[in-house]
Amino acid sequence: MEDPQSTRAPSAATTALFAAAAGLGALLLFQVQLATGKRLLPWFGGTSALWTTCLLFFQSALLAGYAWAHLLADRFPARRQRDLHLLLLAVALGVLAWHALGWPSPIAPGDASRPQPSEPPVLAVLGRLAVAVGLPFVALAATSPLLQTWFVRLRPGASPRRYSLSQRQIHSRQRPGSPGAA
Repeated sequence: MEDPQSTRAPSAATTALFAAAAGLGALLLFQVQLATGKRLLPWFGGTSALWTTCLLFFQSALLAGYAWAHLLADRFPARRQRDLHLLLLAVALGVLAWHALGWPSPIAPGDASRPQPSEPPVLAVLGRLAVAVGLPFVALAATSPLLQTWFVRLRPGASPRRYSLSQRQIHSRQRPGSPGAA
């Protein structure tokens, strides 16, 4: 016999909560990139190499977050996924709390982290980003895909992206009979 909780469709409030959490996660991902890159800018001269290296780091961390979400969703039952992801989030929050004690901001390294002239700049940027925001960024990047996976399990057949309107969805809704039209 199935659990009635698992077959019941989520309410509009639940859907809105999923949407708000995914949207907030995306906003925070972008803000972390901007704030941390801006902090490193004067230390490394603001060259295009700095921005390219930041892009490399953040894209790699985003991929790592997606890989974590895929690993959890593919290999573990829902409760274990929740527990493991909450553990990762707790550790990430602990890292941020630790940083907040000694830095001007939990995601911006203090002046003691300035690079030495003899340090290779690319490695210095990658190292500072990894220490400053690596784990929290990966945890945050994994949250939205996991939420979407859980939403689909609560509501089989429903799109987890129903709350976001892409151009394709907007155009398909305007043309009756087109694929994906409601």
